[in-house]
Amino acid sequence: MNLKDKILAGHRISFEEALTLYDMELFDLGELADTIRKNRHGKKTYFNINRHINPTNVCADVCKFCAYSATRKNPNQYTMTHDEILNIVKDIDSRGAKEVHIVSAHNPNTGLEWYLEIFKKIKSAYPHIHVKALTAAEVDFLSRHYGKSYDEILDLMVQNGVDSMPGGGAEIFDEKVRDYICKGKVTSEQWFEIHRKWHERGKKSNVTMLFGHVESRANRIDHMMRIRSLQDVTGGFNCFIPLVYQTENNYLNIKEPITANEILKTMAISRIVLDNVPHLKAYWVTSTVNLALVAQEFGANDLDGTIEKESINSAAGAKSANGVKLEDFTALIKNSGFIPVERDSVYNEIKVW
Repeated sequence: MNLKDKILAGHRISFEEALTLYDMELFDLGELADTIRKNRHGKKTYFNINRHINPTNVCADVCKFCAYSATRKNPNQYTMTHDEILNIVKDIDSRGAKEVHIVSAHNPNTGLEWYLEIFKKIKSAYPHIHVKALTAAEVDFLSRHYGKSYDEILDLMVQNGVDSMPGGGAEIFDEKVRDYICKGKVTSEQWFEIHRKWHERGKKSNVTMLFGHVESRANRIDHMMRIRSLQDVTGGFNCFIPLVYQTENNYLNIKEPITANEILKTMAISRIVLDNVPHLKAYWVTSTVNLALVAQEFGANDLDGTIEKESINSAAGAKSANGVKLEDFTALIKNSGFIPVERDSVYNEIKVW
């Protein structure tokens, strides 16, 4: 059985087989991924009405790819007050948002309670809003900085209203690459330990991959294989999110951005490799809206959401600072031949637009 037939028959592929997929012609590869997507989700493309809040850019870490942290090239430090955050949540609740996505820098000055209290306040005032908060990198930072175990931090998150975890901090799991781009940050082993423990609490999370910088194609496949292995054990990952590296205002000094061809191939391959992760997100913030729409035909069945405001990737050049209006978002999905389906944060369908 050749590789194409093996994939179409639903058989799991190996690392070596996955790597050879990069040699396949783009549209042939896309057709394979699209077949898998249609078998799972038909023509539905999921999104949610959400708001990203990045409460602080003061960071103890020095990741080379980051343009958001105020400790490096960005001299404009800020830390939001709880009242400022709650006013944002009040505003988005009045306009139908279902999720607040809270991630930020690793601020050593705010105190653990600053993080926990805002989750508790949001959940108390708006129990119907899903709180997605704290990447594994943030959990690791809080654990180290405040002398608590991962279990203690995760239990505090649950007690204070965090519903699910985002997938950030994964970057690339190969430790040589991590040592170069984000030395001192959570290790790949620690990242997986945190998500495994979160899943063991009956909670869901996402998982990302930052690509298009110094990593190799083999590093990307290795990244996917590690995700697949944990998912076999826990089943806790909702969605895989390949994040396109942004080239501006950071210390990696990558001159040329990754090509659209390479992005779409990586999307398609991830849909094929991650046979046990139900959803593949084309995160328009890092890929651009137009390419995310094309990615719907290369395996992606989720475009994230309206977002409204985003600070981390836009600091590095992404055109995402002000989100996308709901009516524009749904029209773009329809005009590209797909069915926009509003979802909640764990993929229960709310409304077909």
